[in-house]
Amino acid sequence: MTGTLVLAGTPIGDVADAPPRLAAELEGADIVAAEDTRRLRRLTQALGVHTTGRVVSYFEGNESARTPELVEALAGGARVLLVTDAGMPSVSDPGYRLVAAAVEKDIKVTAVPGPSAVLTALALSGLPVDRFCFEGFLPRKAGERLGRLREVADERRTLVYFEAPHRLDDTLAAMADVFGAERRAAVCRELTKTYEEVKRGGLGELAAWAAEGVRGEITVVVEGAPEAGPGELDPAELVRRVQVREEAGERRKEAIAAVAAEAGLPKREVFDAVVAAKNADRTVPADGKGLS
Repeated sequence: MTGTLVLAGTPIGDVADAPPRLAAELEGADIVAAEDTRRLRRLTQALGVHTTGRVVSYFEGNESARTPELVEALAGGARVLLVTDAGMPSVSDPGYRLVAAAVEKDIKVTAVPGPSAVLTALALSGLPVDRFCFEGFLPRKAGERLGRLREVADERRTLVYFEAPHRLDDTLAAMADVFGAERRAAVCRELTKTYEEVKRGGLGELAAWAAEGVRGEITVVVEGAPEAGPGELDPAELVRRVQVREEAGERRKEAIAAVAAEAGLPKREVFDAVVAAKNADRTVPADGKGLS
């Protein structure tokens, strides 16, 4: 008989949030694969449990190499418990490769549900939660980050991101540029910990706040794009949407046509808005002899 792969959620801050089944799985697993074995040791000490099985590291750097070893153990009947530093394995953490490999071998995969920064931040954000999408971490490079944001500029579902504190101000500024400074958002910091904080406001306001420096684990929740009816989008928003499409690689003609269709407007109206914005951006040279 083959074994079982168990994905276990771990506390995102307060150790008291650990699911009751976690202790039993830690004590009964043949192998515990941990993203950070030192954090695992601290967790077991806090829970007052002792692992009897073999403990191995399973993190981004060795995930590809260690997966076949764990699948072999599972095929031989072992019960393998996978835990990450916080939250559920596979959600912006190691785990996907192992799950996919186990499924391919018809090995049973189950889970011990636990705390989730994504769902906790959504619940606390005050933004719509009936439909949402999780975008994980954005690229570190500015150009790639902007490109990723432009891909979801018109996404109507609430968006959830993870971000490092030292990049938060740049990320919020980029979001304000692509989504609009008034788009509502919530920055959730140190969830379930002593200094938990949820800062809500427009993206422009939040970017200015973050410029002063923010610490801790960060989850950002952003309101989805508004679902405007025919004629409800102002010219500046029409121009922004055309620019987003152009920067994503569309020709201006196609971008204008697509935005007009989305807004329920004649193409000529969107075209005129783009031309007016272009003319407004022109400046008078110092010598006063015409426009640049």
